[in-house]
Amino acid sequence: MKICITAQKDGLDSPVDPRFGRCQYFAVADTETSDVEFLENSNKDGMGGVGIQSSQFILGKGVQAVVTGNVGPNAFQTLQAAGIEVFTGAAGTVAEVLEKFKRGEFKSVNGPSVEAKHGGSENTEI
Repeated sequence: MKICITAQKDGLDSPVDPRFGRCQYFAVADTETSDVEFLENSNKDGMGGVGIQSSQFILGKGVQAVVTGNVGPNAFQTLQAAGIEVFTGAAGTVAEVLEKFKRGEFKSVNGPSVEAKHGGSENTEI
């Protein structure tokens, strides 16, 4: 299974980024092989709609789940509509979160974990 974990930097020792749409990197991991590819989030500095744009970028990578700290309503709706499971509340390093996910320690959510316009700067969405 391919999953996406939000990361603050490139590397397995990176802390999980608590934001989805404005995270620094997406760690795309294969839970069977533990191979991880780090992709810089080119949407992180956008003026608006970054939750949707980041969701669309991740959809193109064939992931089946997203693991992050928080996710806003637009990103959640986009991911949910595509059949992607969303897991929030992640903390620790990418390596730790990957292992926790493999052990089934996360529960998928049925809605956003934050309101719109809550991202890294004023008038943005996670």
